[in-house]
Amino acid sequence: MEKFTIKSWALDDRPREKLIAKGKLVLSDAELLAILIGSGNRNESAVALSQRILQSVEGNINELAKLSSEKLITFKGIGDAKAVNIIAALELGKRRQFEALTEKLKITGSKDVFHAMQPIIGDLSHEEFWVLFLNNSNKVLAKHQVSKGGLTATVVDVRLLFKQALELFSVAIIVCHNHPSGKLKPSDADLHLTQKIKNAGTTLDIKLLDHLIITENAYFSFADEGVL
Repeated sequence: MEKFTIKSWALDDRPREKLIAKGKLVLSDAELLAILIGSGNRNESAVALSQRILQSVEGNINELAKLSSEKLITFKGIGDAKAVNIIAALELGKRRQFEALTEKLKITGSKDVFHAMQPIIGDLSHEEFWVLFLNNSNKVLAKHQVSKGGLTATVVDVRLLFKQALELFSVAIIVCHNHPSGKLKPSDADLHLTQKIKNAGTTLDIKLLDHLIITENAYFSFADEGVL
């Protein structure tokens, strides 16, 4: 028995042709996913397979983006190449969301930072440390991942952080990292690192405005809590 390839479907049922003829907004999530994977398996079409994958995460695209390639290939009809296609497409969507949020973002408080960074690091299973570089109007000039760590810690090179700040002529920075555990309380290491960054910034006349610990649904602001 042949696989259910998109080319074998009735013209009106082909999501690629449907997108071209009617536009992207008319396609369901399953149809968009089906375009990425191209074909299903011997027993189901790409759309049916996509629907099954989406049902496994209750139709939540954010939860779908958390699935690893190892998890995706457990679905019959999904191999390494298709898993990579799905992960890459969802990562591009995440980055597009971040760019849209920060393109002309002016930081007025910790909530602005949380809304900008939560889609990037809030649901990760490992720690990452990021910095936002600001101009004198508190607008975001750029953002960079400074380090990527394990489940409970990450190592930050403060020299590299400020090298980037100097190259961008940034006058202020905001740093943030995630806690995969979901705990918001800063560790002793978090407090020490924050003070180290603050002191280095004072020497270079680059102000540390805040340090946020970000989880999937909440955040801790060192500035708001008076521990900066």
